[in-house]
Amino acid sequence: MEIDLSPKLAKKVYGGDGGSYFAWSPSELPMLREGNIGAAKLALEKNGFALPKYSDSAQVAYVLQGTGVVGIVLPEKEEKVLPVKKGDAIALPFGVVTWWYNKEDTEFVVLFLGDTSKAHKRGEFTDFYLNGSNGIFTGFSTEFVGRAWDLEEDVVKTLVSKQSGKGIVKVSGVNLPEPKKEHRDGMTLNCEEAPLDVDIKNGGRVVVLNTKNLPLVGEVGLGADLVRLDGSAMCSPGFSCDSALQVTYIVRGSGRVQVVGVDGKRVLETTIKAGNLFIVPRYFVVSKIADPDGLEWFSIITTPNPIFTHLAGSIGCWKALSPQVLQAAFNVDADTEKLFRSKRTADAIFFPPPK
Repeated sequence: MEIDLSPKLAKKVYGGDGGSYFAWSPSELPMLREGNIGAAKLALEKNGFALPKYSDSAQVAYVLQGTGVVGIVLPEKEEKVLPVKKGDAIALPFGVVTWWYNKEDTEFVVLFLGDTSKAHKRGEFTDFYLNGSNGIFTGFSTEFVGRAWDLEEDVVKTLVSKQSGKGIVKVSGVNLPEPKKEHRDGMTLNCEEAPLDVDIKNGGRVVVLNTKNLPLVGEVGLGADLVRLDGSAMCSPGFSCDSALQVTYIVRGSGRVQVVGVDGKRVLETTIKAGNLFIVPRYFVVSKIADPDGLEWFSIITTPNPIFTHLAGSIGCWKALSPQVLQAAFNVDADTEKLFRSKRTADAIFFPPPK
């Protein structure tokens, strides 16, 4: 059965004065369910506060816009309060409790991508809020809450009923903890400021997130990368050779994408733009060409240390094959094979636009 790979935009799930929560649905993007991947976005307005919660999925969070504060409590650890900004990637393992806050005028937007193989629903995140109208506190009786926290019944009723908001609220008159820069160590990596793993003039740049520069992704079980493609440049056709899925969110710009699958069939050919999410199935080959204004995307790969095989350029696997094999494979003469081999001799995965 063929699966629709078309890129999709997120849809609003809930929200209010403090901000909104958006998600991609596996009913509209079937590869989420097939690949056990969840995807969502949090957008906080000024003084927006995302109440403390934990998720049923390990995730990588990526700050798309603005600056904000995130509180993180790893299992059996003390709270860390991090200042975060555009370009920050944060690894969130199973069992971590988080809250998010925006005290600035600019909207604070965070992308969440993660593995739902152990989740309640394949292809979706299920969040468990500690507080609010849908919080865990509201589910227990006053007797159980009073016994657990050694509180009188009137205090329990206040704790249970006082916060009527759901998921995201707008706060005033409350001084939340000040973030500490030292808490960023080992918890986050700014992909826009990190050393480049690939830098091709007039082509593009890549920063790879893995266990070397952010060891915590090993606990999440995911790798990630930020790719910035210059105007009209091309990303070489390639595939994940370690059975990983590639989940791509378009951060900025627009361009074209083609994906080729089994039996050489082109399974996707479309235009991509900011806000789109699409998933490349295992072993399928993908290539992108940026529009004149460039193209930027953030991807997670379903392994913490991904390995890719590129087909074009000097590092392409076709160039590694012997001339006689290529002649026989393409059924061409030696001159045509030499012409094919002589092109794209640079050690690159990005190709500048034709002159």
